[in-house]
Amino acid sequence: MVVVGAGPAGLTLANLLLAEGIDCVVVEAESREFIEQLPRAGFLEEWAVRALERRGLAGPALLGAPAQGDCEFRMGGARHLFRYGALSGHRHIVYPQQYLVTDLVRAYADGAGGDIRFGARDVAVHGIRTERPSVTWTDPETGRVRTVACDFVAGCDGARGSSRSAIPEGGVEVFRHDLGVGWLALLAEAPPSAERVVFGLHPQGFAAHMARSPQITRYYLECPQGDSPDNWPHERVWSELRTRLAAHGADPVNEGEVIERRVLDMHNYVVEPMTYGRLHLAGDAAHLVAPVAAKGMNLALNDALLLADAFRAYYREGDESGLEGYSDACLRRVWQYQDFNRWVSEIVHGPSCGDPFRAGVAAARLRRMTRSERAGRAVAALYIGSDADH
Repeated sequence: MVVVGAGPAGLTLANLLLAEGIDCVVVEAESREFIEQLPRAGFLEEWAVRALERRGLAGPALLGAPAQGDCEFRMGGARHLFRYGALSGHRHIVYPQQYLVTDLVRAYADGAGGDIRFGARDVAVHGIRTERPSVTWTDPETGRVRTVACDFVAGCDGARGSSRSAIPEGGVEVFRHDLGVGWLALLAEAPPSAERVVFGLHPQGFAAHMARSPQITRYYLECPQGDSPDNWPHERVWSELRTRLAAHGADPVNEGEVIERRVLDMHNYVVEPMTYGRLHLAGDAAHLVAPVAAKGMNLALNDALLLADAFRAYYREGDESGLEGYSDACLRRVWQYQDFNRWVSEIVHGPSCGDPFRAGVAAARLRRMTRSERAGRAVAALYIGSDADH
């Protein structure tokens, strides 16, 4: 096996393959230091943590990470608490993606002696319609081209990686949806201003507050698509956060140095099928869910777990049914998460869209999910992923 990409999907899969005695090589374009420090998603659904724990991939730090079971929406100066943990019986685990990646790299490379090639240049996937595909790359130290022939390739290297580009035009379909907004993603050296995730629904634009550690907070600000981070100096950032997150009785926003600014154009896509020949896609190579409802890392782990089970059955028992059904099994959860993500997007972006009708619908949805226990239970199950395969 060759696993292309050392993100949550690729590293989880590689660890599980190695545990089954299945030879694999991980090929990653970036350095180890880069992937272990890159700030990304921060919320794991409880089912995903328990699945990692059952497979021996959840260390003490992850199992001891803080959990959250409620979030707060602020709109029109009012605060609406959504207690999804009590409604669903499950919580989110606050564990930034770079922490999980670091754990998985250590388990695979340092603990189990797995083969991983960092800094690989010019990665290319070949022969995926044959019985013996291969992956080539240029060694960063020697400049020599390396080739590994294999039974299968797992493409876990994102939408612009070499795996997707190996599929000929028309080999798969890519379904896209543009949310029509951008988010300014901010990481601030500032203590959290609330004990929970806060979503600010405001005519000037959406805002979000998410604790990452006692000293670091993730913030988001809605902005135009294609906006430049340079348009958001320190004073403007904190002025907009204070305005959009304001509510009666809420603590003031804690300010600090902004250590990351980047603009995300909010869009989604799904690749169908997630398999082409002997190439199996996972994570962002197969689907992207805009970070409205914190689903991306959880979907990547689901892909990896299903793919690992399919390979285990293939190599142990010669059973190909798991590989043949891999795409359909993954896509059930993918489409559920896409649907929920779009539903939540209408709530958080409704007040700022300029359409009074959509703003009114957003307010109605918010009232229903926070005031009706029956409606709240249905939303909570989707938010935490406990009902995603139905």
